[in-house]
Amino acid sequence: MEGICKLCEQLDLDPLEDVRVLVLLWKMGANKKPAEIQKEEWMAACHKLQLDSIDSFKKFLPQLDTGFMDREEFGDFYKFCFQFNRAGTHKTLEKDLVVALLRMCLAGGRVEPDRLDSFCDFLESTKDETYSKITLDQWRSFLDFSYEYPNAKSLEGYDDSESAWPVLIDEYCEYMGKKMGKKK
Repeated sequence: MEGICKLCEQLDLDPLEDVRVLVLLWKMGANKKPAEIQKEEWMAACHKLQLDSIDSFKKFLPQLDTGFMDREEFGDFYKFCFQFNRAGTHKTLEKDLVVALLRMCLAGGRVEPDRLDSFCDFLESTKDETYSKITLDQWRSFLDFSYEYPNAKSLEGYDDSESAWPVLIDEYCEYMGKKMGKKK
């Protein structure tokens, strides 16, 4: 991570806030080990992407905008974000990290801001220890759910008795139902 942080500093990117850092690592194929890029991955990617100087990296930055990704490509990137941020061999992410990553990865209109905010609020407010760690399935399901039910102010058509969503999504919908009921 030290090398990534140094590169970010030279590119004027905040590695904790700027999603382009994750997009760069994804495009570079950093997938052998969580939270790092191997030298072989780095060298191969620099050659393939023709990145041989800080200036070439700076010119490459506009291509790291997630807004230019189609849904399938973004889905691959979104999965990478989860996997890259795992610790060692763990298969889950801490809830606080998930909230930060969701806000970083999904900002900018990929998911309706109200949906993103309400889900993050749900995660932050839940006392259920079951959700202190989030699985890849739960992570991916939120994005899929957001595509299927994009309107954060309505859960029209959602039926938990017939859904195949993880329980986390069902409980989020219950949380939203209570919130929407209070507003009436």
